[in-house]
Amino acid sequence: MKIKELPLSERPYEKLEIYGPEKLSNAELIAIVIKSGTKDESSVHIAQRILSLEKTSGTNLKFLQEMSVNELMKIKGIGKVKALQIKAICEIAKRMSSPMDITNIQINSPRDVANLLIDEMKYKKRECVKAILLNVKNVVVKIVDICYGGTNSAILKPKDVLHEAIKIEAPKIILVHNHPSGDPTPSKKDEEFTDNLIKASEIMGIELLDHIVIGDQSFRSIFYLKSLNN
Repeated sequence: MKIKELPLSERPYEKLEIYGPEKLSNAELIAIVIKSGTKDESSVHIAQRILSLEKTSGTNLKFLQEMSVNELMKIKGIGKVKALQIKAICEIAKRMSSPMDITNIQINSPRDVANLLIDEMKYKKRECVKAILLNVKNVVVKIVDICYGGTNSAILKPKDVLHEAIKIEAPKIILVHNHPSGDPTPSKKDEEFTDNLIKASEIMGIELLDHIVIGDQSFRSIFYLKSLNN
């Protein structure tokens, strides 16, 4: 059945206007984004086929963040324009979940770090390493991208992490990286690198406050785990 053959109250646009966006299914929301279907399928049917690519619960839309434009274009009924529309909406959603102003945010716990970066970093397919530079009152001054790695690890040296902090004379720093697997459990290499970074930081007169590992929906503080084992 084509969209125009549905009752007005069941058409995605009209349904959103009458009941609000929270009442629409994932397929209906995607149908609005892609706007139109083909001569054989409605936009809702195309959206349902897109959702069928999700391999777990069928309700998590995170997989759309991970799909490239070319991958989306392989779906019947999705051309370049529709693929770009979907990716644009994904980016808008990601940006809306990020703090509007990262400066003047005070870090008091690992949770504060996670709140600042987890929505951005949990979507990344490759390992990404960031440094949060802070002033003496633990207020964020700057967040720096240190490096990107493969799907499992990034090649990193302590001097890479400390370079920007030295450059702007930041007295404190927090290291953050993600695990593309979704499991935030620190590896042995993560712990060994943290030990080396502590030593290098002390030499440069910079305080390393923590090393946070970001997973899919959770995080781990290496410093907190170390304190449990001591």
